[in-house]
Amino acid sequence: MVIAFIFLFGIVIGSFLNVCILRIPEDFSIVAPASRCPRCQTPINWYDNVPVFGWLWLRGECRTCGLAISPMYPLVELATGLLFVACYLEFGLTQTAVKWLFFTCLLIVLTITDLRVRLLPDVVNWPGFVAGLFFSAIVPPDDRSAVFLYATLFHRTPPRPVQGLLDALLGAAFGGFLLWAVATLYKRVRGREGMGMGDVKMMAMVGAFLGIRGAFLTILLGTLLGTLVGVSVIVVLYAAGWQRKLAERASRRRLGSVNALRWAIASQYQLPLGTFLGIAALLVVYFGPTMLMRWSQMLA
Repeated sequence: MVIAFIFLFGIVIGSFLNVCILRIPEDFSIVAPASRCPRCQTPINWYDNVPVFGWLWLRGECRTCGLAISPMYPLVELATGLLFVACYLEFGLTQTAVKWLFFTCLLIVLTITDLRVRLLPDVVNWPGFVAGLFFSAIVPPDDRSAVFLYATLFHRTPPRPVQGLLDALLGAAFGGFLLWAVATLYKRVRGREGMGMGDVKMMAMVGAFLGIRGAFLTILLGTLLGTLVGVSVIVVLYAAGWQRKLAERASRRRLGSVNALRWAIASQYQLPLGTFLGIAALLVVYFGPTMLMRWSQMLA
């Protein structure tokens, strides 16, 4: 019964996250007006707005005009509900669970928004950064960097809230600076932007929640996952003949062979790094302790 209640609570929160994902990039209020069809402007009835199930019994269409409703809505709601259940099973009904639930909601909004519109809004990143500092003062990150530095400088162990706050600040500085350094190096080597400052701000927020070790794992897993998916997408686009006509026109102008031009065009396709960083941060939260334990066993 507890798991069922948490799942239902999670999909309700997921419905609100959908509102944030759609309205924040457009600079609209997330409170008013009530949800309505974008084509016919008919307000959505409460019984059609039930998370997950409303989309199913409407068969993915507006009841009034028949406009297709994106499957993103039930998928976000379902994912939120499942993550809420995972958080409960991992952390129970504790302060730690509250911290990671809040962090999970932030990551869902940022991950899907970046995937949809290639944007990581400041209105999510900066309040999330402040929330990370607050929660880390109550529930410190699983990190010992602050204790080590504090003991080295002052020869004593810091109080728990100070320890958490220092770990959060160190994690934010490390995550943000490392990603900024990579972005700067990429621009100098390739001569073009590889990522935006939104990714840097997002990693500062992630570091405030996770600390240095968690921020490092997030960047490592995020870039690895992004690279694997990115290469796969490029290969699929090339194999599917994406932009073949454009390559043929360019080839007729003696700019190169068709296949070489198709590969060059496909390789320019960019995926949102913030999406993969968000997925990686969720993996660190829910699977990080297991990964670190196995890593320690391998080193031993």
